[in-house]
Amino acid sequence: MHKFIIPVQQYFMDNANSEKTLSMKKYMKNQFDYFGLIMPFRRKFCTEYIRKNPLTSIIEIENIVKELWQYPQREYQYFAIELLAFYKKLWNVDTIKIINEIIITKSWWDSVDFISSYLCSPYFKKFPEQIQLITFNWNRSENFWLRRSSLLFQLKYKKETDTKILTNYIQNLILSKEFFIRKAIGWVLREYSKTNPDWVVAFVCQHQQLSGLSKREALKVISKKEN
Repeated sequence: MHKFIIPVQQYFMDNANSEKTLSMKKYMKNQFDYFGLIMPFRRKFCTEYIRKNPLTSIIEIENIVKELWQYPQREYQYFAIELLAFYKKLWNVDTIKIINEIIITKSWWDSVDFISSYLCSPYFKKFPEQIQLITFNWNRSENFWLRRSSLLFQLKYKKETDTKILTNYIQNLILSKEFFIRKAIGWVLREYSKTNPDWVVAFVCQHQQLSGLSKREALKVISKKEN
């Protein structure tokens, strides 16, 4: 175990909660083990630990992330995402390789959505020239978590949202039967409706093939304002 991880492991073990462990495992369909740490306390510890124990090499950071991804308890993966996100200034173009790896490994909505917001979104803002190449391939990947990520990387872009890319990617996935894709389409449209509601309404009207789930999610904020 890397020496950076040892105090983290000790904190996780010392604060494990068996009752919370059972409920967390059940919530995640028993796909992962947990220490049962409550999120606010876990994140507070992790943030403070990362700040107090600085790292200087992106290679070392990525190796730590890879190691954390091997452990069974899900808290290690959450910590790995927070660690990599903290060191945005050290990222280089090749950082997308580790991001891609952790999207498709031990994949579930909790990690993929966390990665989309904390890693994919800032990565493509830092390296916008990578957007077309990487996200196009994600959008057409056989891995539906990559397809979901191709939609969600713009989730918080607001006025910076590239609507041509968004339109293209949704149209490519519009007939998908996969729940997590349909949900992501609705989610990204709903978020963009907070910035440009007229565009979203027009988009939904023009794309009758959208699933009912996608439409409901897309118009949720607009409908609330109208009622």
